[in-house]
Amino acid sequence: MQVKDILRAKETNVISIQPDVTVHTAMQTMITHHIGSLIVLDDQGQVIGIITERDILRECTARSEQVKTTLVQQVMTKDLIISIPDDEVGYIMGVMTQNRIRHLPILDEGRLEGLISIGDVVKAQLEATEFENRYLREYIQQ
Repeated sequence: MQVKDILRAKETNVISIQPDVTVHTAMQTMITHHIGSLIVLDDQGQVIGIITERDILRECTARSEQVKTTLVQQVMTKDLIISIPDDEVGYIMGVMTQNRIRHLPILDEGRLEGLISIGDVVKAQLEATEFENRYLREYIQQ
């Protein structure tokens, strides 16, 4: 199974944000959409970062009184770990686990294709395992 297989099963709309909006606005956007991260795009629509719940929590702890005026670009993760649509799910599961990240932007030649969460990866692995188990049981019963 590959990343593109997960993307096909997901909603393709990735919620994004500009780097010059406030962290407070980013929090409101995450709450509105029931999500845990936002991809940060520059004026040309290029991916330049990601801001996650953890980034916001770190900022709240460091400067709680300034959250309403702090800009996303001051808090976002800039050194992105990304995936491409042809990556194997097992590989990205290892990448996400090793780097302790829960959200992975999927880029194809610099263009944003989607965003996968660790929950998406676990779900895909469970479905693949269930399919394989069913197939093996049916094979044995024949």
